[in-house]
Amino acid sequence: MAQSALLKSSIAKKVAMALSGIFLMLFLAQHFFINITSVFSPDTFNLLSHFMGNNPLVQYVIQPILIVGVIFHFIMGFVLDYINRKARPIAYVKNNGGANSSWFSRNMILSGSVILAFLGLHFYDFWVPEMVYKYVEVNPLDSTRYFHELAEKFESPVRTAIYCVSFVLLSLHLLHGFNSSMQSVGFNNKYSKALHKLGYAYAIVIPVGFIFIALFHHFNH
Repeated sequence: MAQSALLKSSIAKKVAMALSGIFLMLFLAQHFFINITSVFSPDTFNLLSHFMGNNPLVQYVIQPILIVGVIFHFIMGFVLDYINRKARPIAYVKNNGGANSSWFSRNMILSGSVILAFLGLHFYDFWVPEMVYKYVEVNPLDSTRYFHELAEKFESPVRTAIYCVSFVLLSLHLLHGFNSSMQSVGFNNKYSKALHKLGYAYAIVIPVGFIFIALFHHFNH
């Protein structure tokens, strides 16, 4: 009975982890489509950024949900990693783990930790200055400032390199995470192969797109 309850609890945690991951992937795609406009049209980027930064629904509903989602996803990742390691037989360590899974799929918590550190930098670079600008210094609204602030962050080759490496790790994290999330929520049907291909495309296109944005602004500032 206790073992059954533990199994159900573990499955529930995996589903919750998957749902939070899917939510964050949707946000990541939306974030990318806004940022890519900075390459083609600074005015469009300023317009979209100003809307997202001053829309009450985005600021007071979606943004808090997003922050909670990020925190929940990473905490749940650490919890599940702890549960899996605790439940794993000691003999398993002696086996060749690579025979059944990739190194990266067995070390999602490592890539997740690096990505979490990167998110801290990203919040420091963009979210914190935005909060200070609007709520601490209480500056007047300026719908033309966003492009300049974005481009300015990528002047430094060190910061640009950190962003690029972080997006490479994000890509590797997503290569396993996307399909794992779909499996956890029950998408094992005739559409599985198509979803699998979509997952690989997403895990490559979105991070590579962010790398392109960073390099574009670094070399064109």
